[in-house]
Amino acid sequence: MPSASVIVRRLKSGDVPLFRKLNILFGEAFAEPDTYGAEPPSDAYLEGLLAKEHVCVLVALIGGEVVGGLVAYELDKFERARREVYIYDLAVSEPHRRQGIATALIGHLREIAARRGAWVIYVQADYGDDPAIALYEKLGTREEVLHFDIPVETGQD
Repeated sequence: MPSASVIVRRLKSGDVPLFRKLNILFGEAFAEPDTYGAEPPSDAYLEGLLAKEHVCVLVALIGGEVVGGLVAYELDKFERARREVYIYDLAVSEPHRRQGIATALIGHLREIAARRGAWVIYVQADYGDDPAIALYEKLGTREEVLHFDIPVETGQD
């Protein structure tokens, strides 16, 4: 369990500065600063994103500092009247790892998902990311899948 000084909360419109700090943390944690910082979206774009109910951005704060967070998307399903929640990114800053912060973030997301009528939360982990794999195995059931990126060609219908 994280220390009592950790606060987990969902970002909403007006929280763009915290969202930008989370984005910097993602860039550092994933060693991809250009992916997360080279072309930052406008404040208006991020405000619009945070206003969407199906987009869930959570941050873990210690003394107002962003030390972790996740971005998840709620997906409406077609085969049954239900929803799934996909954790797209989750990271905790290096000095705050192994203190229960990621588990607390997922716990908070579970509460939101339950209120929204979701039946499952799912997440992808990369081979070799042993800490993430251990966390997710502790919290859920492992499935072996293949992931494919399909490029989108612009300007064609």
